[in-house]
Amino acid sequence: MSIKLENVAIAVRDLDAAIAFFTDLGLTVLGTDTVRGEWADTAVGLDGNHVKVAMLATPDGLGRLELFEYLHPAAIDTEPTRPNEIGMHRVAFSVDDLDGALAIAARHGCYPLRGVARYEDAYKLTYVRGPSGIIVMLAEALTQSRE
Repeated sequence: MSIKLENVAIAVRDLDAAIAFFTDLGLTVLGTDTVRGEWADTAVGLDGNHVKVAMLATPDGLGRLELFEYLHPAAIDTEPTRPNEIGMHRVAFSVDDLDGALAIAARHGCYPLRGVARYEDAYKLTYVRGPSGIIVMLAEALTQSRE
């Protein structure tokens, strides 16, 4: 059996704000749509499922992020997850300029949970609380990858 990761999907409160955040970080919108119908009800397991959706891609074309905002049924607001909670943990991105990425995040009101850490001589990294409370890891490689 062959398997390939297609995307990571995240429900957000405000699709436009989430798109702005991730496109400012360098992702590209591949398309947007409104999804509803019996097929969506069946696939998702919710009656009357109706969402606005956007598919974004990383500049290298390998990573995909699906963002969606529920129109029906009403979205259920929850407390933002913490790093040690079971379930969806975070979405992670490699960046070539962590300080620049943090400046972009700050323009969207998104800041590190605690600060910027250094992992040995390999990475500078941080977790940022992104739009809708999403935890976004940003990491800058400090050295060339080891082979």
